[in-house]
Amino acid sequence: MSLIITDECIACDACRDECPNYAIEEGDPIYLIDSDRCTECVGHFEEPQCIEVCPVDCIIIDPDNQETMEELKFKYEQIAEEEA
Repeated sequence: MSLIITDECIACDACRDECPNYAIEEGDPIYLIDSDRCTECVGHFEEPQCIEVCPVDCIIIDPDNQETMEELKFKYEQIAEEEA
């Protein structure tokens, strides 16, 4: 279940620094989440940190990209391996 940022994004930059996988980048006009890097903070935190800090609640589960907990854990392990 990768996350997406909706059009309500105010480009405040709060979410980008909170992402442990560097999956959030500045877009035009709203920020974007790289679904290949987003693990919903699995492996790092109990809850997605971007959702926790978003002042306008514009980060939601992408209905077109649903992933199981096992898939998110596998993605986390792959990212951790790349960075090692």
